[in-house]
Amino acid sequence: MTTTLPDETMLLDDTARLRAAAEFVREHDSAALLPLLLPGLGGPDLRALAGHCRFAHAGLLLFPPDAEGLRTQLADCGLAADTPSHPSVVVRERLARRHRRDPAELDVRILRPQVPGTAGERRAVEVFALTVPPHSGLERIAAYERTRRHEAHLAFEIEHSDPLALRGLCAILVRHGARPDGGGYNPHEDGTVLYFTTPADPVCGYRRLELYVRGDHRAALAAHLDHSDEHHDPHRTAGQTAETLLRLLTGAWTTQALAAFARLCLPDAMDTRAAHRTEDLARMTGTHPRSLATLLRYLAMLGAVAQDPDPDPDQDGFRLTELGALLRADAPGSMRPLALMYGGPFYRSFGDLDHAVRTGQPAFDRLFGENHFDHFARDPELAALFDRSMAASSRMFEPLPGHPVITAAAQAPAPATVVDVAGGNGELLGRILTEHPRLRGVLLERPHAVEAARRLLDAAGCGARCDFRAGDFADVPDGGDVYVLSRVLHDWDDDRCREILRHCARAMPAHADLLVVERLLPADGSPSLATAWDLHMLCNVGGRERSADHYARLLADAGLQLIGHSPLPLDAHVLHARRAAVPDPTARRN
Repeated sequence: MTTTLPDETMLLDDTARLRAAAEFVREHDSAALLPLLLPGLGGPDLRALAGHCRFAHAGLLLFPPDAEGLRTQLADCGLAADTPSHPSVVVRERLARRHRRDPAELDVRILRPQVPGTAGERRAVEVFALTVPPHSGLERIAAYERTRRHEAHLAFEIEHSDPLALRGLCAILVRHGARPDGGGYNPHEDGTVLYFTTPADPVCGYRRLELYVRGDHRAALAAHLDHSDEHHDPHRTAGQTAETLLRLLTGAWTTQALAAFARLCLPDAMDTRAAHRTEDLARMTGTHPRSLATLLRYLAMLGAVAQDPDPDPDQDGFRLTELGALLRADAPGSMRPLALMYGGPFYRSFGDLDHAVRTGQPAFDRLFGENHFDHFARDPELAALFDRSMAASSRMFEPLPGHPVITAAAQAPAPATVVDVAGGNGELLGRILTEHPRLRGVLLERPHAVEAARRLLDAAGCGARCDFRAGDFADVPDGGDVYVLSRVLHDWDDDRCREILRHCARAMPAHADLLVVERLLPADGSPSLATAWDLHMLCNVGGRERSADHYARLLADAGLQLIGHSPLPLDAHVLHARRAAVPDPTARRN
């Protein structure tokens, strides 16, 4: 019996699939594809995903008999036959686990022939090619995989490799029904891949979704694998599980490496375009050359710097990445204050986390002898750093000026007023007033923070439209049209939250709206930054993160009604509340 006919049939079938994938890539984009993959996705979540994720390619697994057969398939589909290839670590391991084969038996290559979009966008078809020579014993794998299409997927590349943004985007996908389904790090191209499966058969015909981000994001990958079915695969070795745990246990090293990077002002001494020799960096920053090289190699593993090869083996060259540039003091949206806070006083208190878990009392109070508000208030430099660290997460505010409540107030016939209660350094209020020139603002804060807010809003050109008031929650000014509580309630226990909300309710006219910005604990236990910050609040502040239902109960206790909530970047949400309607006794009698 000849094998020619099955081989030709296989080749023709693969060629048809490859041609269909190329056409699909040419015709679609992120904003159109994501709702097809995740029915119900829309609003701020869709904008966040489409804004950060570029549709990069459609992937499929082919089974050519040899390298020449693969080149023929590419050429027949109008793709570059000479596209370079390299080993595919992730798919090879997935196939080996699925079919219980030795990975060394599976010669899987990966190549990405370019397919421009209709407007010239940079896209590709990602081809995984498992060579299946005649009589090799791999035909059964090919037949199974072609039917099940396990490796067929749509890939979205994250434009900026920010670990917080990566986790936030993963959480949005999970919230809309995507299920983590493995992933890995490919050292051949220095990229991290996170796979998801979609909740139902989507209209577009693809069941799997890939997020690709440049660099080695092992912390995000470990968290992703921990929630993946593959992580619980009985064929996963004990060594792989131990390696995952070891990576998690060294998380403290990551925190301190980034904090030291910031404290030593290394990001400010480095460049994103050109590499610096370690000796030169050590001279500029007053550090020990060999020790600095050790730190920089670790930071390269995290993606904060990139190591450039040097012809001289004794000389290391390092340049700053976009991620590391966020730790520059003068970077827009600089996260340097967060690195100094999380690697400083908050880091120290986490060493006593077991005390907080045993007693329910913040470890910060035990370590420093007072709560963090009083401690920071007595140290102006530390207080200013804390306020800057709060402003460092301001990207979560970006969609807020477009909230319907804010927009309606800006379009009201008479000038409306937004009251920002405990508004920090004025970052959020400044964004709102800048976006809506007809609005006026009132900022209530502690005296030192009021002065910082005045300087920021004056610099933004909207200080003249703002009234600055020093005071406490009992001093919430009345007569406003929109009241804002941003990242305030999570600092306090339930009793204090009810008190704060009652102060707001008493000040609010009947027509006024209240917007509360917080992270919400997911009801289904899915991965969320809120879960991490819940532990942070327990250890350092004595507050807590809460679910939407929990906030609804607190609002009701204060005479307020939760109208709804919508997502913001960095896993935050904005909750909309109004004063609860007072029942009409006459209507009740009738």
